[in-house]
Amino acid sequence: MEVIYLVAEQYKLLITILVIAGFPKIVTIQNRILENMVRGRTDPHRRYRAGLLLKIISAFVLLCLLLIIWGIELRGLLVVGSSLFAMLGVALFAGWSLLSNLTSFLLLFIQNDCRVGHWVRVVDGANFVEGRIIEMGLMNVVMENIDGNKVIYPNNLFIVRPVMVLTKPPEKAKKVHTKRLIGKTQA
Repeated sequence: MEVIYLVAEQYKLLITILVIAGFPKIVTIQNRILENMVRGRTDPHRRYRAGLLLKIISAFVLLCLLLIIWGIELRGLLVVGSSLFAMLGVALFAGWSLLSNLTSFLLLFIQNDCRVGHWVRVVDGANFVEGRIIEMGLMNVVMENIDGNKVIYPNNLFIVRPVMVLTKPPEKAKKVHTKRLIGKTQA
């Protein structure tokens, strides 16, 4: 009888303990699912970053659930959080969307058609950017073009633009030398 009374009175604390104790198991299950989805086709650094992002999302969701169980109104926290996030977004990321870049990173990670070391051409209308992918981060893809220059391309644009995976490195454009004489034209 005392045990039932204790459980009825302290159910919030028991659920909190269960969630905290079960969080490592949830992370382990997430990592197994992630590993089964990619099956060793990615480098360990990308796998670590994707796992870390999923762990942060899970922790945030569980924290919100615990706050609801404890009776804390999320409306006030959501209003404050969303207004701060909107101000931060306007102040720092006016051209980019932070969430779209993070979501695009997960899509790039799962899709796995473009990997580190692949030569790609990103087509943007009549223009294009081509290079070898040297890093795929949470916010952008870093490519090295044929001249050795780094090109940093945002993940959200990398997802929405047509990307051609090249089978061989592009050839360096040949320079055309023209000889000009002052006052005379050359035929």
